Amino acid sequence: MPRRNMPEPPKRAPKMDPRRGLKKKPCAFCAHHVDTVDYKDLAQLRKYISDRGKIRGRKVSGNCQQHQRDVTDAIKTARELALLPYTQRTVTEKRGGRGGRDDRRPRGDRDKEEATLADVIGDEGAVVSQREVLDDASTVAAEFEAVAELVEAEAVAEEVN
Repeated sequence: MPRRNMPEPPKRAPKMDPRRGLKKKPCAFCAHHVDTVDYKDLAQLRKYISDRGKIRGRKVSGNCQQHQRDVTDAIKTARELALLPYTQRTVTEKRGGRGGRDDRRPRGDRDKEEATLADVIGDEGAVVSQREVLDDASTVAAEFEAVAELVEAEAVAEEVN
């Protein structure tokens, strides 16, 4: 015998499939009678890449199976040739992760713009700024170029004699 103290739920209308009745997107390549997808046509390929750099699927792009395969191969070729990036740089507003701020390691007592001389030449104890290291490197590069020019001039002088 059924319990009568529980009211029957109201009858609901049957759920309609939102995709049913909608026309499928036509393939842009079939509509324009394009046989091959060119990997050098970056403007066309960017339409099939998401803002994060992922290749869009067939249902989203509306391509037929063959042209979706061609688009995917063209995008992968363009990526290998460095015409398209593998990923897009994203900017996050706040730090993610599981830990809080206290799980970060301490920075230490050195500033960012100071490097120890031990890092540069192996001597401990002295502190040199990055600007001084770069100035020394530029003077060494200039001296190296001057020596290279002298050697080249001597070689030319020997050929003349």
